[in-house]
Amino acid sequence: MVRKSKLSRLLPRTAVKAAVPGTIDYIGSKPEDKVVLHLLDYDAVNVTEKDVSSVAESLPFKESPTVTWLDNSGVHDTKIIEDVGKHFGIHPLVLEDIANTTQRPKMEEYEDYIYVVLKMAYVDDTSKEIILEQISLIVGKGYVISFQERRGDVLEPLRNRIRNNKGRVRLCGSDYLTYAIIDAIVDHYFTVLEITGEEIEQLEDRLIAGPDQDTLNSIYKLKQELVFLRKSIWPTREVASVLQRAEHEIIGESVSVYFRDVYDHTVQVVETVETFRDMASGMLDLYLSTVSNKMNEVMKVLTIFAAIFIPLTFVAGVYGMNFDYLPELHWKWGYFGVLGVMALVAITMIVYFRKKKWM
Repeated sequence: MVRKSKLSRLLPRTAVKAAVPGTIDYIGSKPEDKVVLHLLDYDAVNVTEKDVSSVAESLPFKESPTVTWLDNSGVHDTKIIEDVGKHFGIHPLVLEDIANTTQRPKMEEYEDYIYVVLKMAYVDDTSKEIILEQISLIVGKGYVISFQERRGDVLEPLRNRIRNNKGRVRLCGSDYLTYAIIDAIVDHYFTVLEITGEEIEQLEDRLIAGPDQDTLNSIYKLKQELVFLRKSIWPTREVASVLQRAEHEIIGESVSVYFRDVYDHTVQVVETVETFRDMASGMLDLYLSTVSNKMNEVMKVLTIFAAIFIPLTFVAGVYGMNFDYLPELHWKWGYFGVLGVMALVAITMIVYFRKKKWM
């Protein structure tokens, strides 16, 4: 499921009916886009690229000595998932997991293929929120089948490298293509974190300039986004580690070192996310401290005014009593004398407060 950084979606509450294990039921937010099957078949010399109407149309490429990448953009059409299972011999539990978009990133080994689940992160151009989309990979001998939730991904640079024969991907097998896909997904985390870092800098400037309720909401939103990223990246590190040590015949020994590089990248991403989380927590503490200091300043001003007017109120209260015989009541200069005393008391207190640097 495409998850936006909102607390209500932190723990998806999709109703799941009790079903027989292996039943393919789509779980997630159904996109409006039509499901598209995109085929990319290549070797060191030639490349074939086209959209296919069915899984069966890609089967001739499976039997060829080339590398075939079948990308399924949309997993809400369970019929296509069933066809993949039928034509490629995929276990029903794997097909069930593909249709369930709330999976945790993981890697499972089977006799003829490897199943990998990852979370692809990108920033929505409209809402500027971090989107986490599930992508599943079935890696077999000479083919890779990917399942995305919707059209649009971070893998277009990889496709361009295949089309233009850049790098090693056209010279290697499906194991290297799997590495290239995972590496592209992990590398895009850095792009997302770069945008997040800029957001943190802007929030820091707003905190210094003067925090308000919008600033607090932005900080909470940032913390939620970082929680989402951490939940996705942390198990991705485990996936890269397992692939690095995998002894499956599909993963060649020469490709294992590349998965070690992916593992190093995931460690860097995890460390960056943890740093950003600490910074977000620090900004929240700074916000609360700033608000508390502002409140203290207000209370300080009010207390000073109250302290100045307390003796003045006392004097006014004494001479406001309704007694006939007040010694100063009939003095010619009594009124002005009392005002003078009150002014003297106020000035003396103000001078004293300034000397103490209380105001």
